[in-house]
Amino acid sequence: MLLSAYSMNISFWQNHIPREIITSIRNGDSKNLSNFFKPTVELVVIETTNIFSKAQAKIILNDFFSRHKPTNFKIIHTGGEDDSLYAIGILKTENDVFRVYFLLKTRNETQYIEQLRIEYQDE
Repeated sequence: MLLSAYSMNISFWQNHIPREIITSIRNGDSKNLSNFFKPTVELVVIETTNIFSKAQAKIILNDFFSRHKPTNFKIIHTGGEDDSLYAIGILKTENDVFRVYFLLKTRNETQYIEQLRIEYQDE
């Protein structure tokens, strides 16, 4: 019973995540992913941490994806309330595994990534 409630919760929230975000991470497409950024975004990519402009964040992600070519991305946990939604996923690349976290906020019926974290997955 608890397991079915858990999978219903993931399913419910996953249906609220724009498919383009998941596809962009899976494909290493920083250009398309940056379309979901607010004008500034809190970004953590391995050891690079700061609030960056949308253009700067796109460059940092492009560099990350060129060094770490994605092979798969899967959402493992989602949640949210009101105008906020978060997701945690596992990004597999050619040589490493990363934990990805992003926070979406909805403003005027448009979803924006407010925070994105990509960090090595602890085994």
